[in-house]
Parts: sequence; C-alpha cells; structure tokens
Amino acid sequence: MKRKYFYIFILLLTVQNVLAQVTFKTSVSKNQLGLNERFRIEFSMDKQGGDDFTPPNFNNFKVLAGPSQSTSFSSINGKSSFKQTYTYIIQPTVKGNFTISSASIIYRGETLKSNTVRITVTDAIELPKDPNDPRYVASQNIHLVAEISNANPYVGESISVVYKLYVNINKVNVQNTREVSSPTFNGFWNQSMKVESWEAKSGTFQGQPHRYVVVKRALLIPHKSGKLEINPLELEISAGTPMGRRDFFGNMIFNDVSFTATSGKRVINVKPLPLENKPVDFNGAVGVFSFNVTSSKKTLQANESASLMVEVSGKGNLKLIELPKIISPPGLEVYEPEHNEKINTSLNGLRGKINDRYAVVPQFKGKFKIPEVSFSYFDPKTEEYHTITSDALFINVPQGKTPVESENNTITKQTVISNGNDVRFIKIKTEFISEENKEDFYGSNLYYILLLLPLLSIPFGMFLGKKKQNRDNDIIGNKRRRANKLARKYLSEAKKQLGNKEPFYEALERALHNYLKAKLQIETSDISMDKIVEILQKKNVDGRTIDNFKEVMDDCNFARYTPTTNLQMKQEYNKAKQVITKLDKYLS
Repeated sequence: MKRKYFYIFILLLTVQNVLAQVTFKTSVSKNQLGLNERFRIEFSMDKQGGDDFTPPNFNNFKVLAGPSQSTSFSSINGKSSFKQTYTYIIQPTVKGNFTISSASIIYRGETLKSNTVRITVTDAIELPKDPNDPRYVASQNIHLVAEISNANPYVGESISVVYKLYVNINKVNVQNTREVSSPTFNGFWNQSMKVESWEAKSGTFQGQPHRYVVVKRALLIPHKSGKLEINPLELEISAGTPMGRRDFFGNMIFNDVSFTATSGKRVINVKPLPLENKPVDFNGAVGVFSFNVTSSKKTLQANESASLMVEVSGKGNLKLIELPKIISPPGLEVYEPEHNEKINTSLNGLRGKINDRYAVVPQFKGKFKIPEVSFSYFDPKTEEYHTITSDALFINVPQGKTPVESENNTITKQTVISNGNDVRFIKIKTEFISEENKEDFYGSNLYYILLLLPLLSIPFGMFLGKKKQNRDNDIIGNKRRRANKLARKYLSEAKKQLGNKEPFYEALERALHNYLKAKLQIETSDISMDKIVEILQKKNVDGRTIDNFKEVMDDCNFARYTPTTNLQMKQEYNKAKQVITKLDKYLS
C-alpha cells in the first residue's frame, strides 16, 4: 500500500515538473500606438501537443487579420527547440489604457493561461510619408468625403449630406468595405435615402481624376440654431496596391492592406429665424407653400355631415408643420381631424402636401360662418415671412331644429330682520319620551352579532393569508407586477403631461433615460443611441425589445415637431410602459 502511494506521488511530481517547463506567453509588436495604427499580437507555446486554443476577448480592438497558426522546429548542436504560434493583427477603436486578457490552451489535459498585456492608445498620428508603404499609398488614393449642400442654413431649412468614396484606380483598387461607425445627426430631423447600388462614376478629387461611388445619403432639417456637429462616417476598407511586378500569367500582383477611412467631423452653422416682421401665428413652417381651406358641401340638413379640409402644399419642412386649427361657431359640431400626408423626399428637400380633414355636423338650422384661417411661413430664399389667409366659409342649414333659449328664472330672497321688541313664546307643557319600551342592548341582535364576529373573522383571515401566500409564490407574476409598478413610477410625470405635446414627449424621453441611468449606472442622455444599443446587447436584451426602445426614442424626437393627437400620445405612453416592463426582465 505504501509503495502504491509512493508511485502516485512520483507521478504527480513528474507531471508538475513537465507543466512547469512549458511556457505559454503573449507578446506584442508595440505597447503604445496611435488610434489609426495597428499592431501584431502573438500567443506562443514552446512545447508540442497544445490543443483547443482560445483567444482573449479583444474589447476596444478590432481584428483585422488572424488567427494565423505557425510552428517552427530547430536543432542546434544537439539542442532542440519547438515553437507553436497564433498571430493576430488588431487595431484599437478608442483611446485609453487597456489590458488584453489572457489566452488559454489545453496541454496534456491541463489548461494553461498566457500573461496579460498593457496597451496605451493615443490620438491618431500622421502616417509616415513612405511611398513604398502600401497603407500610405492606399490612404493617399482612397478618400471618404461628406458633401454638404448648404453649411449655413436657417432653422427648418432642408439640406442634404452625400457620402462619396473617391478612388484613384490607377494606383489602388478597393476589394471590400465595411461600415464601422454610422454618422449621427444630433439637432437635426433626418431621413436616410436608400442607395440601391454602388454605381461607379467619373469625377475629380483635389484636381485629380478619380472614380467615385455614393455610399450613403440623407436629408437633414435643423431644429435649433448654433453650431451643430455631424459625427463622421467610418468605413473599414480592404484594398490592394500594385507591387510593380506581374505573375506568371501577366496579371499585376497586389499588396493587400486594410485601413479605416473617415469622412471627418462636419460643423453646420445654423442661423436663427429673424425676429423682425415675424407673424404672431408663425408656427415654424420654412419653405415655399400654398394654403387652402375648403368645404365639401355648402348646404346641409340637420345632422348631415360635411368635410372641411385645411391643406398646405409646396416645398419645405412639411413633416414638421403643425396645421392651423379651424374655429367652429356654436351649433356646428366639429370632430377631431384626420391627418394625411403625401410627401416625396429627395436631396432637394420635401415636396408634396399635407392636410387635416374635419367632419362637421350642424345641430340646428341656420347659416353658420367658419372664420378666416391664416397660415404663415418663412421663405429662406427671399429671407421674408409670408402670410396666407383663407376666405371665410358659410354653411347653410335650411331645415332642422331651432335652438331653445333657456329662460332666466330668478328667485328673490328676503333677509330676515330681528326685532328686539318681540317676545318669544313660552311653552307651558313638556314632551318627555318614555324609555319603558326601549329594548336593552344585552340579548339584542346587535349583541350576538358583535359576539360572533371575532369567530367569523378567523376563516376569512385564513382565506386572505392563503391568497397572500399564493401571490408571494407567484414569482413570475410578482416580477411582472414589480415591473409594471416601476414603469408607472418612471412614467408618472409623462402621464401628468398627457395632452401637452412638448412637455409630454420631453418627460417620456427623460423617463426612459432615468430608468436606464438607474439600472445601468451610466448617464445615457450624454451618449449616442448606437452606444446605448451596444450596452443593451451586452446585457443580452433581445433584439425586438431594443427595436421597440429605439422606436419610442425616435418617436419622442420626431413627434415634438409634428402634429400629434391625444390618442397618439396615449399610445406612446403605453408603448413606453411596455418597453420598460420588458427591459426590466433583462436588467433586474
């Protein structure tokens, strides 16, 4: 028995010595680099037999190439050496100090881990002007440009941004592209226009002939004045630069490189609308418009309906216009309008028409006048305000009921005056109530009811306790009730503002940010929607819930500048409540 334990001890000691002689390490080509630089990271092992290699999670870095696996064996003066290597080419995505965690590999049933590595990432540096460096050649002949139609618009004036990729095909060819970062348009209403296909066209860039394709395009309408920034579009581009020699078949041989092209940050100086001669009824319409108020019928019977249409047509910020309301006279009932839009979107702006269609029903006979309605807009070309006033409309109702005027019934009250000379009447008889026939409390029905009440309350209390126990054991139901209660808590301010458009949507957006701030311990109002989505994805929130969250946030930004009914606000409130309830399932 002792010999058996001795052999086991020798075996364990041998395995430990073998593992102690194995080296599995991480090395990098540089520990400090610029944001636009890349570096090589290698995980190497000096013993044969390693298996099931697992790389680290390259957070804040993107993998450009790898893993490439290589092995080497050498024998010098009878001394052998072996090296098994896994190599990656990676590039940082943000600035800062980062630690790349350990990789792991299985060796003889044991898991070995490599050392961690510290990397410092600084601002992007200027690439050395080496004409023999393929990355430098590619960066000088591939350009991503954001072309702005008007860098100094008025508030509410449409502008367009077109992203073009220029390539000098004589010196480089593009093999593949991938969007790394989308542009953000904070302070703008925006609508992307789909690019069906990348059609190459001839053009010039910095005076040199290039071929270019349109990558992305969008229509923007600023809704506030000042300097507004458009964050850049970034593309990761795989390209080839000619090496100056050909292969056996006469084809040019290329050096394959990968680098990130950026459109750069653009600043738009948005001018405020002039205060001079600004109409009192001006409501933010910018462009060139026509305005009409029409009625489908001019003669009606009582309780017969007609349609009144308030319509604006032309070119401008049609999606942000709130149409003026009509004023109805007494006796003419007007219902909530139906809003309709027919708008075409192009790089030149929004063109089309919008209208509110009202149903009106007369209650009595008579001639009803619908007063004139005015609509004002600002023309950015002439830099002047214009006001259009519609004609008054008359609706004749020859037959029907006559309104009944209520008669004024008046009641005259007289004040009672006390006379000090009056002598009050003195009663000469008393009226005492005999208590002989009064029933005693002891032995009465009320006495026995109160006596039995504690006994009857025992089964009722047991029933309530059982019901509470079942409720406490209902884990899913409790979570749902807590989530609903949490949603009502954060949305309480928005509920108070139902019916007040701007305060409601501001409170709704603030409630969603406050909820995420409490759950994620971050200030979400200061970061982009893309970053919020990325954080939620890391929390394993399902895609449908994230899409619903984005829809509510987009609706909050959009609806503040468009006509909105109380029904729509109620629907948005319920949608936000459902979103918070669903998010709480993942963030609790």
